[in-house]
Amino acid sequence: MKLVLAVLLNAGLLALLLPWLIRQWHWAGAGWWRTIFAVGLALRVVVGVARSWVPKLDAQFMTYLSTQVTARLWSGPAEAASLLFGSVNVFRITHADGTGYDAVYQGLSNTWYLIKILALLNLASLETSWLNGLYLSLFAFVGCWQLVRKLAQVLPHTLPGAGVVAFLLWPSVWFWTTGISKEAALLGSGAWLTAQVLDLLYGDVAGRRQGWHWLGWGLLTAGLAYFHFKMRYFFAVPLLGVLAGVALGYWLQQLGLARYRWVQAGVMAAVLGLGIWLAPQLSTGFSANKFTNQVIKVYTFEVEHSVGKPHFEYPDLRPTLESMMAHAPLAVANVLTRPWLGESRQPTYIAAGLENAAILSLLVLAVVALARGRGGHLPFALGLGLVVFCLILAFLMGLTTPNLGSLNRYRSELVPFLLFLLLQNDYAAALLRRVGLAGPSRS
Repeated sequence: MKLVLAVLLNAGLLALLLPWLIRQWHWAGAGWWRTIFAVGLALRVVVGVARSWVPKLDAQFMTYLSTQVTARLWSGPAEAASLLFGSVNVFRITHADGTGYDAVYQGLSNTWYLIKILALLNLASLETSWLNGLYLSLFAFVGCWQLVRKLAQVLPHTLPGAGVVAFLLWPSVWFWTTGISKEAALLGSGAWLTAQVLDLLYGDVAGRRQGWHWLGWGLLTAGLAYFHFKMRYFFAVPLLGVLAGVALGYWLQQLGLARYRWVQAGVMAAVLGLGIWLAPQLSTGFSANKFTNQVIKVYTFEVEHSVGKPHFEYPDLRPTLESMMAHAPLAVANVLTRPWLGESRQPTYIAAGLENAAILSLLVLAVVALARGRGGHLPFALGLGLVVFCLILAFLMGLTTPNLGSLNRYRSELVPFLLFLLLQNDYAAALLRRVGLAGPSRS
């Protein structure tokens, strides 16, 4: 029975994936785009399978626990429904020698949510870890490719290579967002969700079908938003708020009510302000006290478990909004600059230091370009929204992730959006053209 189900599930996956791959291959045509598609797909698949062949650390734990969840799923519909849809789960982890312990996962636990996803994937992979890593890596690639392609289609005056480098070719992005990892699911869903919104706002309205087209768009967008929220809600909420602000500003602009940039900025601020006010009304989990206490709790835990490892600390940080706002500039700076080159001799930290040096160089280049009126052709509202999104993520990660190793992994959703912004200016475009990564325009 298990083998038959696995064959059927994989056949269904291939029935969806192969036609999509063929369509993208034909869209890419011969030349640059086809090479990018092949390289981007190969990087995600090879690295994802390699990282998942023998899972380690978090991936190992989630893989181990997912096999026990899968075993419970086979026990009956009632047990399966309780495990998959329960808001609070107490799961008994049983070791081979009969010992074990109870693990309690709350409804917003992204670890527990991904464990349940892996448990479902086990039905297709027969609990083969590298196959699960392959599934998640393919999801991350599809999401990133959807965004890269949509950027090239709906923003023809921007450089296609900016999205390609940021979401497909940047080393830390394709390394961390592959295999059995929350980051693969997080970036894949976030990038795909962004592509859906860009298609709605800047796509070819006349060429869209009615009825089923909009139903499909709505269901997919809602599903991606829900999945993204479940994977890391404090990443998803800023992205959803920013995309809502961009959408409202765009529609008001079409009506002639937001032609000026200061009006578009005001619309963005109003939407985000409304979200900040509304969120605590919907759930006490988003109240100011809950937020500050949770930040301190996570920060303290991370510092205690980073003794002897490269990390930073905030000795004066207190569980108040005033204290956190005062630490915001340093938190953002830590996310963009740490680890520094020479801070550690470990290869991963050296690579992270080199990446930070490159990002800082691009940041300086972008500031100079903006000062000289050479900032590029990205729509103002979209650019502003992505800047706000990057700053919010950097602020949150800088306060809650003092461990430099974890920070380099967690920021794998921030880095591609930040790089996309930094590569928009004319000077960065010239650099991409020089190394052959500018790319042709496609519509």
